[in-house]
Amino acid sequence: MQRRRIFRVLTGIFAISILGAGCTKGPSAATVAASKPVTLTIWGVIDDAGVYSDIFADYHRLHPNISIQFRRLNLDEYENQLVNAMAEDRGPDIFLIHNTWVTKYMPKILPMPLSTKNTIQVVQGTLKKTMVYKLITTPTVTITRFKDDYPDVVIRDMLRTVNVSPTKDKKDFQQRVVAMPLSVDTLGMYVNKDLLNAAGIAVVPETWGAFQSAVKKLVKYDTTGKIIQAGAALGTGKNIERAPDILSVLMMQNGAVMSTADGTPTFSRIPTSLSGQRNIAPAIQALGFYTDFANPGKEVYTWNDKQPNSLQAFIEGKVAFFFGYGYDLPLIKAQAPQLNLGIAKLPQIAGNPVVNFANYWAWTVSKKTKHPDIAWDFLNFMRKPKESQKFLDAAKRPAALKSQLSAQLNSEDIGVFASQVLTAKSWYRGDDPKAMNKAFVTMIEDALVSPPDKISTIVRNAQDKVAQTIPYGQIQ
Repeated sequence: MQRRRIFRVLTGIFAISILGAGCTKGPSAATVAASKPVTLTIWGVIDDAGVYSDIFADYHRLHPNISIQFRRLNLDEYENQLVNAMAEDRGPDIFLIHNTWVTKYMPKILPMPLSTKNTIQVVQGTLKKTMVYKLITTPTVTITRFKDDYPDVVIRDMLRTVNVSPTKDKKDFQQRVVAMPLSVDTLGMYVNKDLLNAAGIAVVPETWGAFQSAVKKLVKYDTTGKIIQAGAALGTGKNIERAPDILSVLMMQNGAVMSTADGTPTFSRIPTSLSGQRNIAPAIQALGFYTDFANPGKEVYTWNDKQPNSLQAFIEGKVAFFFGYGYDLPLIKAQAPQLNLGIAKLPQIAGNPVVNFANYWAWTVSKKTKHPDIAWDFLNFMRKPKESQKFLDAAKRPAALKSQLSAQLNSEDIGVFASQVLTAKSWYRGDDPKAMNKAFVTMIEDALVSPPDKISTIVRNAQDKVAQTIPYGQIQ
């Protein structure tokens, strides 16, 4: 009797299974179309595919029909190849842009939608389990969540007001995410600790006043007056790595407003908030502070245009302080393994708000992609802390997500750079960032050979050159 009861139960379950299978509808046409094989093409610079391989593998496990083809291009050729490929409709689905390129590339960017449709594999059936594709709609990161997750500099750079109307005769302006970074680098100060020890400097300067005092003790000359050991690589334009960035952050630390909300450069002016306190524009003061280090008539004179490239001078042990980013560290370690190296925060102006400088890359989606939902679905997948951490661990970079920064603060290599992310700023440099860099280098070089009463004109000329690269009404 017991066996018969068990047999009847099993028979009933089997019948239900058959009936259920018979009543189950096949996949919809949309599901079938979405589950076809897709190759997502991604172009980047800086990093090889290896630092993303775990993320690619995780995404492929969830979406077996999607393959990822990654291509790393040379930085010097990247923009040219990218623009040409897009013009010929053979560009990537996803590509990397520098944070200063966002406005320049807006016509080529597809802003992130509010949700994406994509297929995932799910288990179907009870007794006989099979893997089937299911089409799902997934919300993308909301604007509120984006603002909570990322530092202020990313919010300002990567949130834009765009027209999302599907028809040409209507306008519907909304704020949307246009790109997402995995990492944010900041400008720090590399230190040759042996040179500081020899000069009796026990504490690395944290303010620019202490920095000036340290430089005076560190510079050395030969009998002809030639600099044979520099205290710091500062003061000139052409032989200083990232000179425009260093000067920009000095201007901002001193209170300069680099540009308006629409991108118009304003750094030559006295900000309204300081109009009753200053009679000289903060940017002019910052330029004077910077060029003093290359002025033979100043006590802090420590550098000139006869010196080698600042990074190379630091690697060779010829300069005590070098200003660079986290990405400079591997090269320094590789070329100067015996260097007694220290990494310190960027000095600040005593009594002023802390201001650091950001330099980073972000992923975005091409407007010409044939797979917009998949592309943005992948970027939203990649930004998840569990996935982005795999990149950070492999690439050894400071995080873009605020939630991941605290765990990096004690890192000997990236702790300093990570500690500065929340106070880092950037500014829109026009439609041609290279032209801005050139304008700033020219401004520095002109200031070194001009009388003090000409400096304000030199700064205004640099501002005008940057303004010329900004199409009216481009920034939103």
